[in-house]
Amino acid sequence: MTAPDPDPKADLHFYLQSARDALLWKLEGLSEYDARRPLTPTGTNILGLVKHVATMELGYLGATFGRPCSEPLPWIEDGAETNADMWATADESREYIVGFYRRAWAHADATLDALALDTIGRVPWWPDGRDEVTLHHAVVRVIAETHRHAGHADIVRELIDGIAGMNKGNDSLPPGEAAWWADYRSRLERTAREADRDA
Repeated sequence: MTAPDPDPKADLHFYLQSARDALLWKLEGLSEYDARRPLTPTGTNILGLVKHVATMELGYLGATFGRPCSEPLPWIEDGAETNADMWATADESREYIVGFYRRAWAHADATLDALALDTIGRVPWWPDGRDEVTLHHAVVRVIAETHRHAGHADIVRELIDGIAGMNKGNDSLPPGEAAWWADYRSRLERTAREADRDA
């Protein structure tokens, strides 16, 4: 990916795409189990994060601007199970979820290309009278949400196999072997306990 373009739309797209790529990278090399397994008390899992972000993109950068996608989204229909967009069922393959995400971002990119940044849309799930949003605001919201969930995926992936960082070839971490990191973590643990004793 090259440096951001001074054009506002290109700049927004650059940061959106970098977040998308970071999120998908977190799935690379994982087994089906590891891609889906919940590693937090609230069930956070990498494939579910991808499904959620794809759904969110279609909402904010599709339906909000009168550009709904034709793809069925049973996990957000009336009567759907709570949090159904945050995990993939056994019948929803990784290939399907990743393909769904790529289709969602193509749909969102088409909205960004077609409309001016000051175009007003209405967010269907926001309260009446407070549901208006500009395309610019919606894109910034999607960028923030995608980066937030890429961060969640980063932590989950580190818990699975120790792989961390922004993307392949750029982990953005200081250099250190496993022994250095183990010592570093132990030092932080000792410091935390010491601070707690002194509090």
